[in-house]
Amino acid sequence: MTITQKLEAFADAGLQGAAIVRFTPELSRWDPETFVRTVLVDWLRVAEVWVGANFLFGHDRAGNFTLLRTLGSRFGFKAEKIDPVRYKDFVVSSTRIRRLVAEGRVDEAGALLGHQYYIDGTVVHGDHRGRTIGFPTANLCSENETLPPHGVYATTVTIDEVVRPSITNIGVRPTVDQSGRTVIETHMFEFDRDLYGSTIRVGFVQRLRDERAFESLAALQAQIAADCERARVLFGRLSL
Repeated sequence: MTITQKLEAFADAGLQGAAIVRFTPELSRWDPETFVRTVLVDWLRVAEVWVGANFLFGHDRAGNFTLLRTLGSRFGFKAEKIDPVRYKDFVVSSTRIRRLVAEGRVDEAGALLGHQYYIDGTVVHGDHRGRTIGFPTANLCSENETLPPHGVYATTVTIDEVVRPSITNIGVRPTVDQSGRTVIETHMFEFDRDLYGSTIRVGFVQRLRDERAFESLAALQAQIAADCERARVLFGRLSL
């Protein structure tokens, strides 16, 4: 998540405010007690601190929950631990979710997140080739660092709080482009509106196939049509 997405998620969860402590080289060298005294006590004046079960803090990750609770007793705040969230037989963690996304297993990542893995971005001009073969696309410029691997995905697009079915290609478009530049392009079903400059959210539902080169534009066009049909069948079983 970007900082903006994190703050939005906090607000949706009912939090009334958030403080962002910038992680500087100087701060990274603070021992656990210096961090607690400076950030938690002097800056934030906390009454309670809640952390995950495997929370570590301070230089070289030297501080743990036991030390946090001890320091809390000294400085006058309460420290509590949140039990891990489990899905089936394993603990849900950001590391596991990032790995699933990196492997293209976006449906499994969504199950752990409790919602689709999504990226936000601004619609920018592309080469308009999609429109010439009957599948206009929105080309996305996103600040999200974690992207699924190259391939075609069944996705949703949220525009002005309206969710629409779509398919998205992440890749270098080997059939039509030799630059090697990675692009994110989304085709929305039954939708034809100028979105340039608009901010949209693309949610990843399921990976459909790998990206590959085709011998002609006609072959590419036929494959995109098949991808759209496969996605429509999938969306027919889901509630957007």
